[in-house]
Parts: sequence; C-alpha cells; structure tokens
Amino acid sequence: MKSSTQTVLEHTDVPRHIAIIMDGNGRWAKKRLLPRIMGHKKGVDNLEGIVRHCATIGVQYLTVFAFSTENWRRPADEVSFLMNMFVEALKKRVQKLHDNDLRLRVIGTHERFSAQIVDGITAAEALTAGNQGMTLTVAADYGGRQDIVQAANALLQEGVTQITEEAMRRHLALGDVPEPDLFIRTGGEARISNFMLWQLAYTELYFTDILWPDFNAAALDEAITSFRQRERRFGRTSEQLPAEEQRSC
Repeated sequence: MKSSTQTVLEHTDVPRHIAIIMDGNGRWAKKRLLPRIMGHKKGVDNLEGIVRHCATIGVQYLTVFAFSTENWRRPADEVSFLMNMFVEALKKRVQKLHDNDLRLRVIGTHERFSAQIVDGITAAEALTAGNQGMTLTVAADYGGRQDIVQAANALLQEGVTQITEEAMRRHLALGDVPEPDLFIRTGGEARISNFMLWQLAYTELYFTDILWPDFNAAALDEAITSFRQRERRFGRTSEQLPAEEQRSC
C-alpha cells in the first residue's frame, strides 16, 4: 500500500505503534449541514488513507477506536447505520488490506453484534492472519476498563492467587503487541475516554482540534514530529538515558 508521494518522515524514526481516537465525525457533518451519518461515512473513507500512510512510513501497529461500549447509548438510528457501515467495510475494504499484505484484528466483546458482523470479523481476521505488513486493529464494542476486568477474570479462572503486571498484560486484548508509543485524539477533546487504559500508561499523548475526516497524512506527520521531539524517560532521569534516546522537550 504505497503512497504516490514520499514524505519527510519516511525511513526515519517513527512510532512502532500508534493508537487513535477518531473523533469529530458528527461535528464535521454538522458544520456542512449534513446528517451525522455522512460524517461517519467520510470518517471511514479517511481511515483508509491514514492506514495507507502509516504502512508507507513504517508504522508496525495502528489501533483505532471505532465503537466503544458506551457508544450503544447513541440514538438507535445512528447505531444502526454504524453497524451497517461496519458490515459494508468488512465486505468491501478487507480485501484491499489483504492485497497489500496488511493484517486486520478486531478487539472488543462483540456480544451485542449481529451474527453477520461476527462472521465478517472472523472471516476478515482469518483472511489476513498470515500477512506480514502493518497490523490494523479496530477496537469495536471495546472499553479499557472492560478489557482489564476480563483479563483479571481470566486469571481468576486459571486459579491464580497473586496477580502480576506481566500476567495481566498477557490477558489483555493486545497483550501480544508492543504498547502504543503515540496516542492521537482528533476533534478537540483532551481525554482518553476509556481507550486502552492499561496500555497507555507511558504513551505520549497528542490532541488536535482537527476533526477526524480532515485529519490527513500531513496532520499525522505533524503528530509524529511532535512525538519525535519528546524525551521518553519511563521513570528515569534525562542523564540516565542512552545518548540516542535523549531528546530536547
């Protein structure tokens, strides 16, 4: 999935794992006097371009928050549209991911999804499971607190009497991949909204007023440039860091 243009970030130090809350679809539509659902449609189209760009510049994992456990509270007609759009995306867009050697994973409980959606998820993950390119993870019917509770319950079922961080991590939805280096939220809100609560402990946070449908490759490059200028100490002092890890804040 190569971009037609090269960017200044290509072949440089980019985050291994980026997590994104794709916020602002409804407001994007409202500003244009369009129904909210048109903003969601535009947002899905935009995701395809961001996936392409991430794969081009060398990001290994991209995780996006598509539908939270709390989003079921939205108006019924909007939820219905989102579910139908999910089905359509599984039918029409997964093949493109596969053709470009990208892997798709969907995390969340999925208990409230229709059989059609669950079957589509299963088929999409199976189709792309062997691909070697970037992994796109879609969080759908997902909540960070729920993720932690499910991991703890899994340990209890195993008969564990003392829970360790490492044991918890293994049972989290993305326990087998590196934690996100960079978290991005579009749309002007400055909170993480129950997204990957455990995994974001040491992630660099980046908030932008840009609404998701307008968040393009150039905007992503700006977020990555901000990330590269930060000093990630993980509890250490600046002086303790290897020279190659030291960055001016």
